[in-house]
Amino acid sequence: MFTGTLVADLRLGDVHSLKEKRSVIRPIVAELRRRYDVAAGEVGAVDLHRRSQIGVAALAGDAAHVRDRLDGCERLLAGRPDVELLEIRRRLFGPDD
Repeated sequence: MFTGTLVADLRLGDVHSLKEKRSVIRPIVAELRRRYDVAAGEVGAVDLHRRSQIGVAALAGDAAHVRDRLDGCERLLAGRPDVELLEIRRRLFGPDD
């Protein structure tokens, strides 16, 4: 089995409270889970209203499938008009790790 992780640092647009932040982040996380069958959630910057870190984990029998899922997640995040993608960090773990 192969596991891949992705952590995306995001800057949110016109958000002025943590409640508004949740209304932006919650649908993004839900769409990642639904479209790519990954585990996803906010993993950092939880107390800042204009920043967020979203973490994603994918598991598959081959590395190419994991990479495809993470590529899709990255495209989804980069294509969102309500957030600015600042940085992406990815890791791939194989059966020998």
